[in-house]
Amino acid sequence: MRADARKNRDHLLATAGTAIVEQGVDVSLRDIARRADVGLATLLRHFPTREALLDALLRTSFDELTAMADTLEASGSPGEALTSWLRDCIAWTTEYRGAVALMAAAIEDTESALHASCATLRAAGARLLARAQDAGAARTDIDGADLFALVAALAWLGDQPSLAPRSERLFDVVAGAILTSTALGEPSSEGHSRKTG
Repeated sequence: MRADARKNRDHLLATAGTAIVEQGVDVSLRDIARRADVGLATLLRHFPTREALLDALLRTSFDELTAMADTLEASGSPGEALTSWLRDCIAWTTEYRGAVALMAAAIEDTESALHASCATLRAAGARLLARAQDAGAARTDIDGADLFALVAALAWLGDQPSLAPRSERLFDVVAGAILTSTALGEPSSEGHSRKTG
């Protein structure tokens, strides 16, 4: 890609990111083009669909969250690593209003431009979960798909103005339900059985 074309693409992505933070993922592509001071045709030449634009915009953040999972997997206690990654993943997802619904749909749609990035993100969380489970720090009756669904649910709460004030407390409730009593420094209990099937 030529330097000027890359500069234009980066400018469009930066403009789109600001617009999505302010208005959510349903912001008009025409509005993004207008903010970027280009024609809609120019925007569509770089990003032919809304999903293509969102994939390019979100992939950097997905890559950062995946890299964070890799770093946490190699260091820190398994329970703390899992909780830290979950918190950052939810915070990022909440920043881009409406992104969680697209992510939930894309993970099931292999034709979606967002599918590969979402699948990679889910796999990163699944590795952290498996590490915590192997260490006895997380319950074993959930898997990576369950974890991804919990991220989506908690991010959805953060997207709702009337429910957002509850999101931090409910994160603690959910994290406490995922972690075992061993990870929480409590006497062991029998409440966490291994998931089957």
